[in-house]
Amino acid sequence: MYEFYPYITNDGSVGLYSPEVDDIYHSTYGALTEAYEKFLKPSHLNYLLKNKKEIKLLDICFGIGYNTKTFINEIIKFYYNDTIYTDNIICNGQIHGDNIFPKIYIHAIDSDKNLPFLSPFFITDKNIVKNEQLLFDQEKISKMLSSNVYNKYKLLNETKFIFYELIKNKLDSSIFEIIDNKKYKKYFDKNLTDLLRVELYGKGTNTFLLTLNAFLHNIYYKYISKSHKKALKYLKYNNFDFKLDINDARSSIEKDTKTYNLIFLDAFTPTKCPCLWTLEFFKELYKHLDNDGMILTYSNSAQVRNTFLNAGFYVGKIYSDNYKKYSGTIAVKNKSFIKLDLSEYDLGLMKTKAGIIYRDENLNLTNEAIIAAHNFELNNSNLESSSKFIKQYKKEHQNEKI
Repeated sequence: MYEFYPYITNDGSVGLYSPEVDDIYHSTYGALTEAYEKFLKPSHLNYLLKNKKEIKLLDICFGIGYNTKTFINEIIKFYYNDTIYTDNIICNGQIHGDNIFPKIYIHAIDSDKNLPFLSPFFITDKNIVKNEQLLFDQEKISKMLSSNVYNKYKLLNETKFIFYELIKNKLDSSIFEIIDNKKYKKYFDKNLTDLLRVELYGKGTNTFLLTLNAFLHNIYYKYISKSHKKALKYLKYNNFDFKLDINDARSSIEKDTKTYNLIFLDAFTPTKCPCLWTLEFFKELYKHLDNDGMILTYSNSAQVRNTFLNAGFYVGKIYSDNYKKYSGTIAVKNKSFIKLDLSEYDLGLMKTKAGIIYRDENLNLTNEAIIAAHNFELNNSNLESSSKFIKQYKKEHQNEKI
């Protein structure tokens, strides 16, 4: 039986813990909130929607898809209001045909063989945060969780159904072994799991299945049908294309022939998964980024920023108004898309041992081998230590916030 480790984050969405790397997939402040604050809001999606006939997203370390879900959600919110017609659509108060909508291509990569297929079904709007019966050691998570629930970000029902439609052809009945498991059932959206049952068992001839099918259809038409039909029209108008790769991201990128407008890099931290933070991998990302494209990541690491610079990118910072702190890094080919430049402190820190980059010359080393080589370089480096630099910098800039 496949085991995974869910918990409810502070915005009512589901987060996951990975025992393999002893790390969480999502901030306990809110998995959905994190996707918006660290990936969607800092992106130039509005620019793309206004200027591109096709928008291409590369989502590295897809997980359960929050970054892609928020991407789809913003596209819907940008173009549509509550009324949609068969041949025309109302956008900004005017009736338009389908020629105003860009094509949407999403390439999602993850190494987990199960999570991406569960991704359409996770709840995102639990009203009360309760984690009393977590299936793993919850100490580090419970310390971060509070009773305050963020309700700022919501996913439209249409977004949920579009996401379901994009992935449903890869689903089969074996998924119910996980979805219906008593340990996990409360983490999944019942409307969507019922819809899957309708579509999987709709052609059954068994009397029990026919009875079940009739019952589920009543649920479908009463609670799901309107949003689902609207979502299908959105898919038609925008010509969504979704490719899911269950693979090592290094291998997927090397074989990929496309370039992208947006790249979301949401891998585990460099110390946990260094293979996706190396100079050679970033050089591959450079090849796959459009000239006016943008890479976004949650990492503020001096090492990560130094790696981006050495790979040829212009690099800037992401600031979250919600978190009231710097919450990530942006890498681009066109410097005009940088809103917050790296500071003197940031640049200085990158010249210390903290800025020593990971290397993976042939894009095939294990994480352990990459870390071992990095540690050897670190131990034999004559660079200043980060602690010494920080101490000296604070002394010289006592009134400056860093």
